[in-house]
Amino acid sequence: MVRLSPGGKEALDAFIAKITQEQKFPSFIFGVTTIDGEIYLKTGGNKVVNDPNSGTVDEDAVWWICSQTKMIVHLAALQLIERGLLNPSTPVSTLFPVLANPIILDDITAEESTYRPAKEEIKVAHLLNFSSGLYYPAMENIGAILPEAYTTTYGKEGVHDKFFEILKSSYPAVPLKFEPGTDFVYGFSSDVLGFVVEKVSGKTLDAYCKENIFVPLGMTASFYLTPELKERLVPLAYSDRQTGKFEPWADQLKLIERDPSKATCHMGGVGIYASLRDYLKLLQHLLQIHAGKAEKPILSRETVHQLFVSTLPALGAQHINELFAMIQPPITGVQWGTASGICTKDWPNKRRAGSAFWSGWAGTNHFIDPATGIGAVYGTQIGPSPAIDIGIQSAFFEFEEVLYRGLEG
Repeated sequence: MVRLSPGGKEALDAFIAKITQEQKFPSFIFGVTTIDGEIYLKTGGNKVVNDPNSGTVDEDAVWWICSQTKMIVHLAALQLIERGLLNPSTPVSTLFPVLANPIILDDITAEESTYRPAKEEIKVAHLLNFSSGLYYPAMENIGAILPEAYTTTYGKEGVHDKFFEILKSSYPAVPLKFEPGTDFVYGFSSDVLGFVVEKVSGKTLDAYCKENIFVPLGMTASFYLTPELKERLVPLAYSDRQTGKFEPWADQLKLIERDPSKATCHMGGVGIYASLRDYLKLLQHLLQIHAGKAEKPILSRETVHQLFVSTLPALGAQHINELFAMIQPPITGVQWGTASGICTKDWPNKRRAGSAFWSGWAGTNHFIDPATGIGAVYGTQIGPSPAIDIGIQSAFFEFEEVLYRGLEG
């Protein structure tokens, strides 16, 4: 069984001491689990950047995990598929008629693009692997701002309708980048998949995930930033990209609605607040299911094995790799499964081929490496996204290299 050697723990402790001294992060967490449980967890930094009186980040802190929400929502949809309540081939328009006649834009970067009617329908399977054509606007400014559909306060009625109206903008129908099923684009697929979970289950996405994922696994997580969670929340730090310095958050950018009384549209792509120590429990559980050793599994072993299988056509594989070429340092050999990114090759001195992974806008990350038998969380809380910060990303990769050198068994 894989474990962390005493020397490996010392090396990770030395790495943590180094990044603390270098002040690369305003706050941070690094944690690792095996099938048997947590083997390493360290946190650090002040809760409020540059304010020692704010207290240090502790191991049970709550983080806004942003796009790490996506995997959880996809797991929820896969549960409904296993229960026979949802089918991957189901056209999404049977649940949301607004998607019955989407259009294909000729240029998604233009203010007003020419377009044509789509020939194919968006199916549940297309939402699962981001081949729906639903896109995030302004991907050339990746990480700089959140889309309007995320920063809107929706009110109490017709939240799904309002979401689709924002996506339509001035177009006569919901716009797509390409014919569904033919390509990959990062965008609102997980959010619409979350709406599907709500429609099929008859519950809010928060209620469904609590009942079927969070509570069974003992996770502290919610789409509502309740007073209890807010008390434990690691505040965002603002990264001034001109000076390279961190500042306390003062609403420099628009975020998702954080008032729990106004958070009425549960965003399956970005909306969860969670303890990352608890997120490790989810990674551990998936490793256990994968190995056939889980008690009361939330998914079947077959479904979990499929999480680690590539699903995109060749063109989609090309474009997901172009997305990761924007990360600093660039990443290659990426595919998408049914719930997260997939590594198609070993990363030198790091995770193995077949690992599943993803990250969040504010700087949190996870990966699951079944070949090695570990899962990990790591990250920070910064806006705009630190994904293009080569110093921070290099530190994340260094953590992974130190970790793998210290594993034995």
